Amino acid sequence: MSILGLAFTFDDISAVWLSGGWVMIPLVFLAFIIFFSSMELVLFFRRGNHTKVSEGMYEDWIDDPPQGKGHVGEIISYIKEESAGDPDEVRNRFVEISSASIPVVDARLMFLNILVTVSPLMGLLGTVIGMLSTFKALSSGSGKTIDLVAEGISEALITTQTGLVIAIPGYLLVSHIQKKRNQYAAFLVRLESAMLQKLQKAENSSLNSSTV
Repeated sequence: MSILGLAFTFDDISAVWLSGGWVMIPLVFLAFIIFFSSMELVLFFRRGNHTKVSEGMYEDWIDDPPQGKGHVGEIISYIKEESAGDPDEVRNRFVEISSASIPVVDARLMFLNILVTVSPLMGLLGTVIGMLSTFKALSSGSGKTIDLVAEGISEALITTQTGLVIAIPGYLLVSHIQKKRNQYAAFLVRLESAMLQKLQKAENSSLNSSTV
């Protein structure tokens, strides 16, 4: 029974696909690109542990870099090794890290925004094509007018629906990725500030001890 139900569902999907016309091909292609590009960015931010590291934790890692774990620990170790306690070098290293990730994410987000915006427009193109087929059938006056009109209306509605089904989750994914991008950029700023404050405190302590 379940096998028959599965076959019936597949037949329904095939029927919908065929009634949507050729516009369904670029729509599905857009859907795959949007989904895989979005998942790639989501996994990129999920692999980093900046959302799971508290302020007190990364401050301890700044004092003792070998304790650091994950992406945050790698950033701290890299900056501590390369900066040699120079505040200007710390700032330069953070600029380097930010430039290596944030612009890439921004470019991918722009690409995703374009694809998500194109999806309903592509569906609208299918709507126009379907309505043109409907008007052509109405003007033909043939014996199959009703069938041709139904086919044109079906094509118009299915492509519109498909474009919206792609665009709505696409906008939600883009919004989620934009939020993660902003969180990551803000985290880098907080981490930079914490490291510079640690350096300033260490420098003040050394000056006080030398004065005494």
